[in-house]
Amino acid sequence: MLVGEIACAPAGGADEAGAAEAHSIGRRRCALLAVAVLAGTALSGGVPAAAAAPRPSTAAVETYLEQIRDEPGRLEAFLTELPKGADLHTHLSGAVPTGRLLEWAIDDRLCVDERMVAVAPPCRSGARPAADARTDRAFRDRIIAAWSMKGHSERSGESGHDHFFATFAKFGAASENKPRMLAAIASQAAAEHTSYLEPLISRQSEAIKKLAATVTWSEDLAAMTRQITAKPEFDRIVAAADAETDADLARTRELLGCDTARPDPGCAVDIRIDHQVARIGEPARVLTNLLVGFALAERNPRVVGVNLVQPEDDPKAISEYGRQMRMIAHLRRSYRTARVSLHAGELTPQFAGPAALRSHIRQAVLVARADRIGHGVDIAGEDDSTDTLRTMAARNTLVEINLTSNCQILRVCGSRHPFALYRRHSVPVALSTDDQGIEHTDLSHEYARALRDFDLTYADLKTLARTSLEHAFLPGASLWRAVGEHRPVAACAGQVPGTDRPGGACAAFLRASDKARVQWQHESDLRRFEQRYTASPAPSR
Repeated sequence: MLVGEIACAPAGGADEAGAAEAHSIGRRRCALLAVAVLAGTALSGGVPAAAAAPRPSTAAVETYLEQIRDEPGRLEAFLTELPKGADLHTHLSGAVPTGRLLEWAIDDRLCVDERMVAVAPPCRSGARPAADARTDRAFRDRIIAAWSMKGHSERSGESGHDHFFATFAKFGAASENKPRMLAAIASQAAAEHTSYLEPLISRQSEAIKKLAATVTWSEDLAAMTRQITAKPEFDRIVAAADAETDADLARTRELLGCDTARPDPGCAVDIRIDHQVARIGEPARVLTNLLVGFALAERNPRVVGVNLVQPEDDPKAISEYGRQMRMIAHLRRSYRTARVSLHAGELTPQFAGPAALRSHIRQAVLVARADRIGHGVDIAGEDDSTDTLRTMAARNTLVEINLTSNCQILRVCGSRHPFALYRRHSVPVALSTDDQGIEHTDLSHEYARALRDFDLTYADLKTLARTSLEHAFLPGASLWRAVGEHRPVAACAGQVPGTDRPGGACAAFLRASDKARVQWQHESDLRRFEQRYTASPAPSR
């Protein structure tokens, strides 16, 4: 955030979550004035230019964005080309555009039954070849509507929440090829200038289920851990998940042509994986799956995190929530490699009772000590929410913000979303897509939505992108000296981040840190972006 912009931001507490953050031309003028003031101060010698003043190109880009924010075509081009850093919350199973899934169903000769569920051939009574969608537009439209949120209306009698979660079982047969899906989302990420993906992926679900059925549950988590890991099947499951991960990523590179003369731009996107664990299940199964994820991260450097998925409002998920937080806290003491991001607070009174709305985010932060929180929608209504927000800010616990998803599924849209509340309390936030294929969005549109709903400036967008990489579960030290400060570490202090040839100690530092290397490339991409839009002529009015 620009130093001078702090005076323009509204102050407030957790009780203001529902207050509208209006589109304020005054706030934008204040931000632009801050750019000018900072530049002038640097020129006058009051503040060292290298430490505080934005580059002249930053001020020019800020002005350009102000001029085009009401011109959809130019704004879309600007946000597509904006280097957006990372998408930290993306479920592989829901990330591929629905039209692409349908094409795969056709290629795989699948059928679609009367419930719009993709099934293996031959097409039995009531089912049709998916290929019929190429010539029957009405059939195609029904499939797309059933497999995604496109055109969904609650006037149909089905809530957005229920329609969304029902889609996975319908297109599931078309989404089993993980390398094909990874290649598709990597290529899409490159096209919209996103440099890092952290997709959520399940591994060895059936084997984990069978193993969990052989153990006897006890509330002694240490004893349970010993019981599970002592089973010969446990090591075999972890080894199989490790091999699958390597094979999937190798095949993804083949599909993208990464070792050919004409590689897909998606080859440049860094992909690391979060092991997702189904939270709706018996305790032994959930603990076994968590153990596999933590052990897998110790073994495979491409697996960097663990997360719990499935509807948080499910009665089983609610009744088991506290126990699952304790499981994660216990495992974190034994396994030090995997980081933790948790779906927490993806709730509203429409879908959950008062007890569930009181403390899910707080438990994820204080008990499980999550590094990141996914969604965090119900923060304002939780007990001790102000204290939780202060703790999150002090610990730099990032919130993965999913604006389109929260609007479509929970009906929490625009100023009702706590995005502004988190920012007012200095809790780090990053925009993410959740299930961009089902929801017919992408990261560029999430930036557009945030820009529109919360009256953001270019400085805000730039901070969101940098923050996403800063909180990625990439190994290695950050390029930045302090979280949120965006001044380079001592090894790189004498160089402008993003220059083509970092030298000396800085080059050695970048070689030793995957995270810093991706951040440095992002700064390089930002410099090119700003130079381009500095040179762009102002649009006509």
